[in-house]
Amino acid sequence: MSLWGGRFSQTSADDLRALNDSIEFDQALCAEDIEGSIVYARALADADVITQAEAESIIGGLQQVMREFDTEAFEFAEGDEDIHTAVERRLTELIGDVGGKLHTGRSRNDQVATDFRLWSMRAAEHLAGELRQLQTALISVAETHCDTVLPGYTHLQPAQPISVAHWLMSFFWMLERDQHRLRSARERMAECPLGSGALAGNPFPIDRRQIAADLGFERPSENSLDAVSDRDFVADLLYAVSLCAVHLSRLAEDILIYSNPAFGFITLDDRYSTGSSLMPQKRNADPMELMRGKTGRLIGNLAGFLSTLKGLPSGYNKDLQEDKEALFDSLETMFLLLPVITASVSSLMINAKAMSEALSEDLLATDLADYLVKKGLPFRQAHHAVGAIVSLAAERGSELSDLDIETLQGVSGYFADDVAGVFDFSRSLAQRSSFGGTSAAAVKLQIERAKATLAR
Repeated sequence: MSLWGGRFSQTSADDLRALNDSIEFDQALCAEDIEGSIVYARALADADVITQAEAESIIGGLQQVMREFDTEAFEFAEGDEDIHTAVERRLTELIGDVGGKLHTGRSRNDQVATDFRLWSMRAAEHLAGELRQLQTALISVAETHCDTVLPGYTHLQPAQPISVAHWLMSFFWMLERDQHRLRSARERMAECPLGSGALAGNPFPIDRRQIAADLGFERPSENSLDAVSDRDFVADLLYAVSLCAVHLSRLAEDILIYSNPAFGFITLDDRYSTGSSLMPQKRNADPMELMRGKTGRLIGNLAGFLSTLKGLPSGYNKDLQEDKEALFDSLETMFLLLPVITASVSSLMINAKAMSEALSEDLLATDLADYLVKKGLPFRQAHHAVGAIVSLAAERGSELSDLDIETLQGVSGYFADDVAGVFDFSRSLAQRSSFGGTSAAAVKLQIERAKATLAR
């Protein structure tokens, strides 16, 4: 069945059909397409465009089509070029010519825009739920490691000691920003195009505000020409997914580094590790490598779709068919990755002994400068003095704490016997107690605030 063949004397060539048809992927919108059609049938009846009896017949037929999809009994026909064609063809088979009245005043342009927005709103909610599971896992592991000291890095060089909890919670807040982006994207996509027609609006007195409300949208679209071609919501969601994947890729990279035996800070559960077909000793963090690798693909989906949009003239253009495969792929990829990443984090084994053995007193150089500041030395001078002391210890092959007080005072007279108290990693963490810091008290406050955030 074709929805548009009357103008043409010949049917489409097979190779054009292969290029043009979208049924292979847009059948994922079957529930949204039927839901939108049921609401539209009611709107037509309320506007006295069709009778209530005709509306009930159409709605009953659509419900039967949905049952066929639910039970996998629906059979696609050769002429079904997209999900809209397939549903209308089957509806007409079930209820006769009255099925042809459903499309009165409606175009596939406003129909697909509505279907895809509905699908995207639900996908955003689903993704938010999956992220919430990962955030919960991060909190759960962090709670037990507020006092576990980890070497912190900048430029991948040893920098300052932090707690394992502080490290894990840094990813919680990245994901919380992703949650904000998803909520914001969903709010913008909650605008209903149905009733816009092909581009010029609907000639029948349908109530677009009621249609929007019935479908769970916040409002109808303001301009029918814009409504049928607006795919900002796809770009919004692709961006939110891409940046979320970037955050997850960073987490994956940390786990890959810290689980390397050269570090040995963490161990992945056997269920989320793989081995080598040749080397019996290998323990590979493949889920993390896949997270890192698939992030490139998700970024590519965003970049490709933006390139598709950039040169389009007003109104609907067939180029917009490219929106679905990009977004379907990105969301399906995330839904595949996130349960594995969440389970991997939940089952992480934290090797506190290896972390402790990796702590070097160089990590306390900033604490040593802070000690001098508290004695009254300006920070820039303190920084210079401690740099000289670090260099001196390196030349001697000794730890900072091995330098005697006379040597330290030879660099700065502000040093006193109480300097020995600086060389305590737990003390270093405890001092970072300002809001957002790595002290146990500050991290516990982070965790409480994070729990409250999830509860909201």
